[in-house]
Amino acid sequence: MKTSKVPKPTIDRRRYRKVRWFFLRLAVHLVWWDLILARPGLRRLRRPPHPRWQRLARQYRALAVDLGGVMIKLGQYLSTRVDVLPPAVTRELAGLQDEVPAESFESVARQMEAELEAPLAQVFMDLEPEPLGAASLAQVHGARLLDGSPVVVKVLRPGIETLVETDLAAISVAAGWLEHLELVRSRVDLDALLEEFRTTTRRELDLENEGHNAERFADNFAGDHGVIIPEVYWETTRRRLLTLENVAYLKIGDVEALSAAGIDRKELARRLYRAYMEQIFVHHFVHADPHPGNLFVRPLPLPGEDPEGFPPGTPVPDADQRPFQIVFVDFGMVAEVPERLRRALREVLIGFGSRDAGRVVRAAYSAGILLPGADLEQLQEALETVLDRFWGVELGRLNDLALSQARELWREFGRLILETPVQVQSELLFTGRAAALLGGLATQLDPGFEPWSATIPFAARLAAEEARGPEWAAEALRQGREALGLPAELARLVRHTRVGKLTVRNALAPDTRRRLDRLERGLARTRTAVAASGLAVAGAVLYALEAAPGLGAGMLGAAAVLYLMAWWR
Repeated sequence: MKTSKVPKPTIDRRRYRKVRWFFLRLAVHLVWWDLILARPGLRRLRRPPHPRWQRLARQYRALAVDLGGVMIKLGQYLSTRVDVLPPAVTRELAGLQDEVPAESFESVARQMEAELEAPLAQVFMDLEPEPLGAASLAQVHGARLLDGSPVVVKVLRPGIETLVETDLAAISVAAGWLEHLELVRSRVDLDALLEEFRTTTRRELDLENEGHNAERFADNFAGDHGVIIPEVYWETTRRRLLTLENVAYLKIGDVEALSAAGIDRKELARRLYRAYMEQIFVHHFVHADPHPGNLFVRPLPLPGEDPEGFPPGTPVPDADQRPFQIVFVDFGMVAEVPERLRRALREVLIGFGSRDAGRVVRAAYSAGILLPGADLEQLQEALETVLDRFWGVELGRLNDLALSQARELWREFGRLILETPVQVQSELLFTGRAAALLGGLATQLDPGFEPWSATIPFAARLAAEEARGPEWAAEALRQGREALGLPAELARLVRHTRVGKLTVRNALAPDTRRRLDRLERGLARTRTAVAASGLAVAGAVLYALEAAPGLGAGMLGAAAVLYLMAWWR
């Protein structure tokens, strides 16, 4: 396997200015509408925030469709950040599709020959000029190797590195602007978000890395004959070029073709969901983009049919209850659940499976999802209420319950959820995005499929395994150590109480903290206003009596400045 050299990309100045201009207008919009007009006395001039944010998201979407490249990727990434962006924005960006017009075959062929350092005729028996699919970063062509093996060739768009670095540079400048705004800085760590997005995008430009991801998935599912991962042909793979086995069997979204071939769609939905549960909780390595274009179904032959099966693109005879395999493709976007989150993720799932709301909240806090200051007790009570009301309710009945209970639940817990400080790690966001896409796809295959019902048995199994396994023993050992140390802790508590050194630390609930902040700001404004009033009266007296008109005028000016300061606060 050869590794191609990648020259340092340049910057497209015209594109850079266009992207930067959009974000400059966004920053000005936020300063004017959400900072200046948020001051007392000007708030009546403000427009409602959600329509404004939705309009901004719509403008960004139009820009992304026009420019393509990283702008589409950024929109898709931001659509997953439900923890830091309002629903009006995420809903508008969720519909961005990574589909753009294909590059000309001549330019793609030149790039392929440059990567392979050989004419295409010396590498491929034939290469289809019309792409099978075209996305913002790469496009895919069908081909056949010299030995006749059918393959697909994924090749980066010519000049894509320049577009990516241009967009990332403009986005970095924009992040620097937005970081100066308190209303942005208080909600999200822009540096962390930008670094996550930059790393994810640049990783997708390395097609050799995608090939390694495919091989890792193949190793993870080596013992599962119901899942297929395409083989990587390393002899014709480079950083900008990836050659994979052609596994374009039946598209998983082609419901009619699946039914005609005899594929049990209910069984397909169940097995697909189980495969993802294993990725998340067993392998900790998740295919993060399970849309219908990245999943296929391979029909297997019945007794009496050709044992070689049905090559991609060939018709499949009608049958009843035909065996099948699930095929995954496109491993550029993956999510690896790190060690620090695995235990917490298992705890959350087990907590739901055992209806233990406290366990779910504690796991979210230990994982860093709930930041310091979150009211854990109120969150636990809210979650207990939700579990009590909806436990055992099938998703089909949730629609009926939603009309009668959704408003009530939101009135009870809406403010609590919105005020809870959270920061979700990118690994969990990509995993959550994959789970959301998977749930929609499984429901399309089987309208009666219920992800909740399919997840609970898996959670119960994890809970049973934990009770039998070494984790149970470790937990028991930890509890025993804490119990043995309890007398010493009590003795220390009594000793500190006796000598008067006992201290108590607490954290205010969000609503109490908010009221205290308002009270402090009100007192500050009152102090300033009282001082301004005193200066104004003294200055007016001195000025009117002409005893010291200069000093009186100065005191009146100082009073005016203090009045403005009080109003600005």
